[in-house]
Amino acid sequence: MSAHERAASEIPRTPIRPRKVAFEWRRTPLHWIPDEPTATHVINVLHLLLPAGERWFVKVFKEALPLITDEALLKDVKGFMGQEATHSVQHSHVLDHLKDQGLDTTGYTRHVEWMFNVLLGERPLLPIPAGEWLRFRLALIAAIEHFTAVLGDWVLAAEELDRAGADEVMLDLLRWHGAEEVEHRSVAFDLYQHAAGPGPARYLRRAEAMAFAWPTLVYLWITGARYLMRHDPELRGGGYRLKEHRTAARKGLIPSWAELHLSMPRYLRRSYHPSQEGSLRRAVEYLATSPAARAAAGALAREAIS
Repeated sequence: MSAHERAASEIPRTPIRPRKVAFEWRRTPLHWIPDEPTATHVINVLHLLLPAGERWFVKVFKEALPLITDEALLKDVKGFMGQEATHSVQHSHVLDHLKDQGLDTTGYTRHVEWMFNVLLGERPLLPIPAGEWLRFRLALIAAIEHFTAVLGDWVLAAEELDRAGADEVMLDLLRWHGAEEVEHRSVAFDLYQHAAGPGPARYLRRAEAMAFAWPTLVYLWITGARYLMRHDPELRGGGYRLKEHRTAARKGLIPSWAELHLSMPRYLRRSYHPSQEGSLRRAVEYLATSPAARAAAGALAREAIS
């Protein structure tokens, strides 16, 4: 039995499919967590990274489709690609909203796009065989998806954001996205395991990709938060400070660095499988009640009977 089949037999199966959503941003303030600019912008870094990053996921997975011989995995990979493409579009809309409020992010996102499109593009900058380069990028996506599943489960349970009065539309975006990350948490890992072949190289490449992914994500997150706070038109010279980041984490408004660090050793266990991360039940329950998803479904139903 393949790893994908084992995971499918051990957790409740739900079809992985893209969902239509609709978010209305006109009333969302720049500091959507009231009086918490650091927490707001630390989370806003996701909007800087995800549009280009998730488009890159889809491109790499398209390259890997001919390698898939497991029909169930192929179906889930295609569902994953549809979800990631939708995520990319919705986070791009947030960037437009930030720009409308005087916070232009193109100075930062230009570098993010270069990283994904050139540094990690289809043609490696170093003399690496095409097959090995594809397997490394699949391993890298699996490592990144580990963190997105951890973050997705965190935001679904982050009741302190509700108590702090966080904007409901932004919370719905983050929780809808987070729930789908938990829902498809195993797909990138299973695709890598399927495409990487047997032998010790499969695990070593997985560990190598995590060693690359985690420091890179930390760097991008910190530099992104600095960029946002430096260019925030309402802060007038305010900047990102690690002390304020820690304070926001203690309040439960953002995940702590410690939480994210401690998730990495789990991933590096040889026996690890992403089905061990997060609560699939909680994710599916949120997806059934998400205001944006329900609004879009209602609009489609009205359109069908009109």
